[in-house]
Amino acid sequence: MDALTDLLSSARAEGALFGQTYLAPPWSLRFAVEAPLTLVTMARGTGWLVPPNGEPVRLAAGDIAIVNSTEPFTVADPPGTPTQVVVHPDDRCTNPDGTGMDELLHLGPRTCGLTADGPSVLVTGTYQVSGAVSRRLLDGLPSALVVPAVDIRCRVAEVALFEIGVEEPGQQVILDRLLDVMLVSALRAWFTRPGANDPGWYRALADPVVGPALGLLHEDPAYPWTVGLLAEKVGSSRAAFARRFRTTVGEGPMSYLTSWRICLAADRLRDTTDTVDAVARRVGYANAFALSVAFKRECGVNPTAFRRG
Repeated sequence: MDALTDLLSSARAEGALFGQTYLAPPWSLRFAVEAPLTLVTMARGTGWLVPPNGEPVRLAAGDIAIVNSTEPFTVADPPGTPTQVVVHPDDRCTNPDGTGMDELLHLGPRTCGLTADGPSVLVTGTYQVSGAVSRRLLDGLPSALVVPAVDIRCRVAEVALFEIGVEEPGQQVILDRLLDVMLVSALRAWFTRPGANDPGWYRALADPVVGPALGLLHEDPAYPWTVGLLAEKVGSSRAAFARRFRTTVGEGPMSYLTSWRICLAADRLRDTTDTVDAVARRVGYANAFALSVAFKRECGVNPTAFRRG
């Protein structure tokens, strides 16, 4: 298993707010959805993403934008257009003054608009991301990024556009998985773009020595790995491997492994009722005490306090 697969498998949409909006220029929507991750794409027409921090970015038809922030952002045409609609966390829409607009905007299942025949169609989906593993992925992303349509090989947005308006049993599951595919496709394309400020662990995946070592760590994080053993597995000397790993990833192999184990432990503490000792052994520590020492050093609290909080 590679690091990207491991991280993305933990970031899944569940009950995602996924909808389309028909618009006629000039238009401007303010998204105050408070979601950790929001996907935005122009299914038809063009627009501008105005992120929480940074300059407006143009969105052409088929481009996918990822907003990695819980702060409000705007999608408009053009960017200086006054806000017409504010979208709230519960998918409720209001005027900027707070007056409800849901009945005026509703056009069908998961479909709304300022006009029923608007030439522009905006599709949005939100991720309620939680957990330390998912946070590790998001920490490697800027607050907003845009992937051009030409770089996205999977045309899932076209399928999503059809499914959004369907009202059938199991529809939410279909939309959640479509949103997952859109996220993975966009991130994969963004990470591979020339000049992308991708995290060290992603760049390391292509390294013929460090990449396989990362695969070993993610495949079996509980194994009693050492720098020497990893170096032997990938056919390198210990010193050369340690130096190459740190240069490529940005931290040493044991430091990387510790952080990854703590991420996995944090999510198991949150998502299961396993004892701290069971969690410790699951992620590679001999007992609860050993995990507690490492956990407090990384997170500032012990596993029990983390679970309670």
